Amino acid sequence: MLSECIMASPVGELTLVASEQGLRAVLWAEERAGRVPLPERRDDPAHAVLAEAVRQLTAYFAGERRVFDLPLDPVGTDFQKSVWIGLNAIPYGETRSYAALAAAIGRPGASRAVGAANGRNPLSIVTPCHRVIGADGTLTGFAGGLAVKRWLLAHERGEPALALA
Repeated sequence: MLSECIMASPVGELTLVASEQGLRAVLWAEERAGRVPLPERRDDPAHAVLAEAVRQLTAYFAGERRVFDLPLDPVGTDFQKSVWIGLNAIPYGETRSYAALAAAIGRPGASRAVGAANGRNPLSIVTPCHRVIGADGTLTGFAGGLAVKRWLLAHERGEPALALA
């Protein structure tokens, strides 16, 4: 059975989910049903991985952490996992287009598939899918909403906090 805890953050309530192997998911309060399929789980804020995830996310939001160092256990296809690994290579405070991410993982021309895999990223913020933008520089879909995506990118650039409304 998976463990979970709820964490308050500047971008809203986050539900963190962990297996015995690592962090499985970071979910949004307004999470679209089925975006990240998860089996039954129990409330367990003392779970070692969850406690460390809360500590590291708190430091991230305080501007004291740029890279996460957590055991991760995302569930997905091999292609999805390759996209998620590619997301982790996007430096803090920078963005990449879907096409650039597709090229970076050796799948040029697979921008749409990369976009679909990005949308299924179960580890929001920790695996930085918010750093992927449209080819023309516009902000595109994000499970936490575009206001949160805008907030996260501004936060990473050291810009003043934005209103989420």
